[in-house]
Amino acid sequence: MKQRTLGTGLTVSEIGFGCMSLTGAYGQSGGPAREDAIALIRRAADLGVTFFDTAEVYGPFTNEDIVGEALEPIRDQVKIATKFGFAFAENGAEPGGLCSRPDSVRRAVENSLRRLRTDHIDLYYQHRVDPEVPIEDVAGTVKDLIDAGKVLHFGLSEAAAGTIRRAHAVQPVTAVQSEYSMWWRDREGDTIPVLAELGIGLVPYSPLGKGFLTGTINASTTFADSDFRGQTPRFQGEALEANLALVDVLKQLAAKAGATPAQLALAWLLDQQPWIVPIPGTKNPARLEENTAAASVELTTGQLAELRAAAEQIRIVGARYPEAQDAMTNRDAPLPTD
Repeated sequence: MKQRTLGTGLTVSEIGFGCMSLTGAYGQSGGPAREDAIALIRRAADLGVTFFDTAEVYGPFTNEDIVGEALEPIRDQVKIATKFGFAFAENGAEPGGLCSRPDSVRRAVENSLRRLRTDHIDLYYQHRVDPEVPIEDVAGTVKDLIDAGKVLHFGLSEAAAGTIRRAHAVQPVTAVQSEYSMWWRDREGDTIPVLAELGIGLVPYSPLGKGFLTGTINASTTFADSDFRGQTPRFQGEALEANLALVDVLKQLAAKAGATPAQLALAWLLDQQPWIVPIPGTKNPARLEENTAAASVELTTGQLAELRAAAEQIRIVGARYPEAQDAMTNRDAPLPTD
């Protein structure tokens, strides 16, 4: 698989692997058996994936442990990204909510290193901006971890443009993780121009719209009570029916291109900028093969133009998250106090 560079020096496969679903996702408990999850991660590596994304909150903790065991034999061949910033007693914080206090981050990194069976983390993201901690304090703490060799690159997830600038002034930010896909393009108006200006990479999570862009969801699809997509506005009723217009276009163009809707959605992302690296996740080996094969899909200029036109002309209806979750995204950190 071809490689891409995030920031000024983190080189990874142009499609990564988001590991969240291996320990439950979208409100669904559990995941595949541990040995199956490990086999899936190793299969991704066999297919050329060198960029694996996890977080302490996935599980919590068990996801990092699975990723660590799976990648330990090939640790020198891959890059691991993980995240801090939720409040856990293990990190010296009162459980619940967010916590990016410097003392908590220092404990978090030690715990993640242990679970990941490694002596360094390639990319360490603040998972969500903590409204109680200035981003300068967070960036300064990660800078110290980089100086100590425990972390190689600093990242932010769902941070507002102003916060990205402030963090970057203290410790260069290598990548920002944000939801971004043909189905959700809001960051094109604020975050992405700042990343282009500062030379920061973008790592889109949910690049397939939480499964929507695979073409497997239709107007009659129902979600389990535990699946938060059932409570998400854009997956409900008339909004879902309206949004299927985008999937219809994807299906038509995919048939012409000899690819799948998911592959075209990933190809669209790769075409946006050379410093964008999507991280689709799956528990299904067949889906893994499909997603990674998107890197070799050759689209003509005309096909890419049709995809861009569809993304720009079809109005997407409904919010991407329930209100409480959405409030934690695209957030600004508080300013430092004297």
